[in-house]
Amino acid sequence: MKSKKLLIKELIEVVNRLRDECPWDKEQTIKSLRQMTIEEVYELSDAIIKEDYHNIEEELGDLLLHILFYCKIGKEENKFDINTVAKKLIIKLKERHPHIYANKEIKSSKEVINNWEKIKKLKRKNKATLNNIPNGIPSLVKAVRIQEKVRSVGFDWENKDQVLEKIYEELDEMKTEISKNSNKNKIRSEIGDVLFSIINFARFLNIDPEEALEMTNIKFIKRFSNMEAIIHKEKKDLEEMNLEEMDKYWEFAKKNEK
Repeated sequence: MKSKKLLIKELIEVVNRLRDECPWDKEQTIKSLRQMTIEEVYELSDAIIKEDYHNIEEELGDLLLHILFYCKIGKEENKFDINTVAKKLIIKLKERHPHIYANKEIKSSKEVINNWEKIKKLKRKNKATLNNIPNGIPSLVKAVRIQEKVRSVGFDWENKDQVLEKIYEELDEMKTEISKNSNKNKIRSEIGDVLFSIINFARFLNIDPEEALEMTNIKFIKRFSNMEAIIHKEKKDLEEMNLEEMDKYWEFAKKNEK
């Protein structure tokens, strides 16, 4: 059986050969790989949520392929390579874990995160707390990052009841704008505030809101598909049913979930 180090070496050799000999691989650039890498991350995320460890293993391999491919292209362009990437990562990890590699005393994971953000901030030219959040990340993920970063400087709620109260407050403001028949921009703004406050509540409870939403998506798809199958089995047409009839089948599908 080959050692793990030899397998990584062989994988790098395979990536290098594909780059040198495969017509498709020869054409790729760092920019052309970007969207495919994003797709691979989402596929990995999906496997993690489903706790599908076979696919997690496979998707991690696909992601590793992309990392090695970027490093190969970077080396060709004399920008970076696998060794410079690894060296920078080692330095960063040691710098941001002074409780492991230095004498700083840290007792909780919350202190680790806060200290990590402080060290990142010191390294940046622009010291503004929220200046380093990528524009291209999904809005839900961005909201979590915003909330985590302001928490690192002490701007956070003291307990979950305060956060929950904020949700009710934002809901009331949304209802007010809707009842006033306000313009779409005002209502959209209030809906955004409601979503932001719910995301904040999830974050405060150490629940990943993106994962929570995706699990609900999966649950809804499964339940609706079961409801639809029951209706078709009874030779009825979903599109010809009213909402009250559909709701009965929905509840039946819900009760019979495994």
